[in-house]
Amino acid sequence: MASTATKVGSGRNKTFMAILIPVLVIFCAFNTFPLITGFLYSFTDSKGYGAFNIVGLQNYMDMFTDTRILNSYLFTFKVAVVATLLTNVISLMLAIGLSSKIRFKSALRGVYFVPRILGGLVVGYVFSYFFTYIVPAITGTESILASSDWAWVAIVVVLVWQACAQTTIIYITGLSSVPEDVYEAGALDGATGWDKFRYITFPLIMPSVTTNMVLVMKDMLMVFDQIVAMTSGGPAQSTESISYLIYNNGLSGGQFGYQCANAVIFFILIAVVSILQTKFLNSKEEQL
Repeated sequence: MASTATKVGSGRNKTFMAILIPVLVIFCAFNTFPLITGFLYSFTDSKGYGAFNIVGLQNYMDMFTDTRILNSYLFTFKVAVVATLLTNVISLMLAIGLSSKIRFKSALRGVYFVPRILGGLVVGYVFSYFFTYIVPAITGTESILASSDWAWVAIVVVLVWQACAQTTIIYITGLSSVPEDVYEAGALDGATGWDKFRYITFPLIMPSVTTNMVLVMKDMLMVFDQIVAMTSGGPAQSTESISYLIYNNGLSGGQFGYQCANAVIFFILIAVVSILQTKFLNSKEEQL
């Protein structure tokens, strides 16, 4: 029996390794290796082709005096913060509505998830047409995408519209895990309406809030497809996100090494923001 169990265990280990190793190789080839390569190029003046020189930390120092990069960071964080807050508020409201006793609840959940299925470029091109032709025709004004002061609002609208799908599903899952007897006990204590949500529902779905806030913020900081489709960073570079700037100037602007340094800083920044968000929201979970 022991020998048979050993053979079975050995066979399972071989199967697990046969599954794990190819995935690990692919992950390293398309993630880890490019990451390391980009980090090394960040210390060079490479244009992405031909010979290059080692410049040390010069790229990193130049970034802090580059107004175009600083403006892209300000724009990206402005969009990310506004879009993250709106996405979570709207998604939570939708989740509460879709968790109530209404007709066609399952069908409506499917409808609200459709935006997540569509690609960012597709959604961006559709909304670009909407903001460029349909809205001006109705309002009699110029396209919001042509305004350097308001184009970012259009991008936020698209980001929120598409991000609400997955976020709503996560909130619905969190709401479905709240025991009914908790609500019954709250009702006996006189909890209704806002008090019911504030003191019962919200504290019990805080893990879902934490998950959504971190995931949505990360996605919003990396906004790219919608900008490519809607504004291409314009007008007057007013909607250049960090990801778009890295792509545009790094691959076609002759700043490959310089933008690799930007990518390294951006990667570290996203990691720091995610960690700080998680710690802050976890502390709020404990308080609630």
